[in-house]
Amino acid sequence: MSGQRNVFDPIWDAIYQEGRQVNRCPFDSVVSFVFRNIPEGKPHRKIDILEVGCGAGNNLWFLAREGFRVAGVDMSAKAVELARERFRSERLKGELRRADFTSLPFRDERFDLVVDRAALTCCDLEAATRAVQEIRRVLKPYGRMLFNPYSSFHSSFAASRRGRFGLRREICAGSLVGVGGICFYGRSDIEKLFCNGWKILSIRHVVLVEMLEPAYTVDAEWRVVVEKE
Repeated sequence: MSGQRNVFDPIWDAIYQEGRQVNRCPFDSVVSFVFRNIPEGKPHRKIDILEVGCGAGNNLWFLAREGFRVAGVDMSAKAVELARERFRSERLKGELRRADFTSLPFRDERFDLVVDRAALTCCDLEAATRAVQEIRRVLKPYGRMLFNPYSSFHSSFAASRRGRFGLRREICAGSLVGVGGICFYGRSDIEKLFCNGWKILSIRHVVLVEMLEPAYTVDAEWRVVVEKE
């Protein structure tokens, strides 16, 4: 990591300290991905799942209750603290660490599945490229990943200032106000990110439009499933 930029935006520690973004329930995109892509015929207790950007642990909480072996990393110390507290309170097992997405503290080929639910989208394109390389390293052969970034169709994209390496800053409208920098992806960005050592299995573009006047705001995201080649 010597000479590389810090990819963590400290705003996320403040967000978790204030009790924002402390989700209790799993996201449907994560639940669908896991149950559609778990290795066939393999019992849950032998399936290892990593979440990159686990936040307060809502997704991993659900997966641990379903019997999977889970691990999670987040760059916010407060988020990891909240996740550990929740696991302890329900006597669930999980390996939860504060770690940089671009330098994962796990051995090669450990995980069957990796989940990214709108975490790498908070990194710039250069850092996301390094993170994806690390994810590939810790995935088993033919292991799969969910990549779930925000789309450039999102209302917050136009209401932001362009920063370096694809990151948009100073978001002033839409649903992403107050969450720091966001990298909004187009399809070509996704294809470039996964051009080496990956097979793209699915690219879904999900768009929700608020039709109540006067907003007409758009929430848009990608749900991408890739497999390690």
